[in-house]
Amino acid sequence: MPMPRYTVWGVMGVPEIGPGDDLVALIAAAVEQSVAVDPDNRLQDGDILVITSKIVSKAEGMQVPVGDREKAIAQDTVRIVAERVHPGGVTQIVETRHGLIMAAAGIDTSNVPDGLALRLPEDPDRSARQLCLRLRAHFGVTLGIIVTDTLGRPWRVGQTDVAIGAAGIVVTDDLRGGVDANGRPLNVTITVLADELAGAADLVKGKASGIPVAVVRGLARLVTDTDAPGARTLVRPVDEDMFRFGSAEAYRLGYEAALAETRETSPPPSKRVKQD
Repeated sequence: MPMPRYTVWGVMGVPEIGPGDDLVALIAAAVEQSVAVDPDNRLQDGDILVITSKIVSKAEGMQVPVGDREKAIAQDTVRIVAERVHPGGVTQIVETRHGLIMAAAGIDTSNVPDGLALRLPEDPDRSARQLCLRLRAHFGVTLGIIVTDTLGRPWRVGQTDVAIGAAGIVVTDDLRGGVDANGRPLNVTITVLADELAGAADLVKGKASGIPVAVVRGLARLVTDTDAPGARTLVRPVDEDMFRFGSAEAYRLGYEAALAETRETSPPPSKRVKQD
């Protein structure tokens, strides 16, 4: 029985992306350049391309003047989850219109030309699907696409890449109803394959290397039809979210609930007994 394995490599040669650029043509050219260096880099059925969301946003024209960053954050924010004031200003963790929980709605200035800030793609799953269809057609092979961005995690130091868009790939492996290696039932285990692939790809892409695309090979079993559920399905439903509220929201909701309970249990003024 062969040992399970997969390989990941970064695609070098993708240039600086600007609004309106043909991202498929530029990625394809970089891949073809890598094939000239090593024929094994030729894309195959079952390969997965992991693409940093920044180049998707740049091609889609999601840049805003850095002076409008706070306005853009407000526009992309559904609710403020947590807020902390510090000497450098205010840090907000918010829920974006995509359903993601991120600092500053994912809008930042890293790897962006001076004077600009960059919003997330309008619809990362739609972007992934368009890239998937066109790249499959260009190379004549069945590919999966993951669009990634970086975020932090509660109770964990630092950041990691996760999938914010996906197409042509199985994003989760639902193991509920099965058993573990010891025969014990699995009741809650859902492996988020798309996030695991995003993290693996970031090890060869990095934040400062100028490599925004990686190829994962050896996991063809995860590649599927382009109409498969995308990364939006990874957002936990509200009624299942045990940590939905930040401290300020929790305090306000608790205070309002206590007031309401007081109103319900206190007798009206006309029935209160006067004390001599």
